[in-house]
Amino acid sequence: MKIAVITDDSQTISAHFGRAQYYEVFTIQDGQVVNRETRPKANHNQFGGEHHHENHGSQHGTDPASEHRHGMMIEPISDCQVVLVRGMGMGAYNSLTSSGIHPIVTDVPNIENAVNAYLAGTLTDHPERLH
Repeated sequence: MKIAVITDDSQTISAHFGRAQYYEVFTIQDGQVVNRETRPKANHNQFGGEHHHENHGSQHGTDPASEHRHGMMIEPISDCQVVLVRGMGMGAYNSLTSSGIHPIVTDVPNIENAVNAYLAGTLTDHPERLH
């Protein structure tokens, strides 16, 4: 199993999926972390800064152009089953689930603490943090 975590500094979980620059990817075997690697992640800045937060509606990030951008963001973790985030739009959330990756929206900022809580079955999902 592989768990991806969005980050900008390899220590904390980024507060916004679309803006994060990297993934920390953990390989899990028999309930233990056996490998950790950093992977680059496409983000809104690489798409010409066209992402804006004013006037977000209920269908935020669900248009064809957004779906294409989300696909580019998700491709580096296509081998992962779970991604830990602290915030994201519904479009990205739907793109992840459609790709077979389970997003968990957490309030735990520290990457290692969040991964350990996930492995222990104590990490709480906060879907109310979706926008």
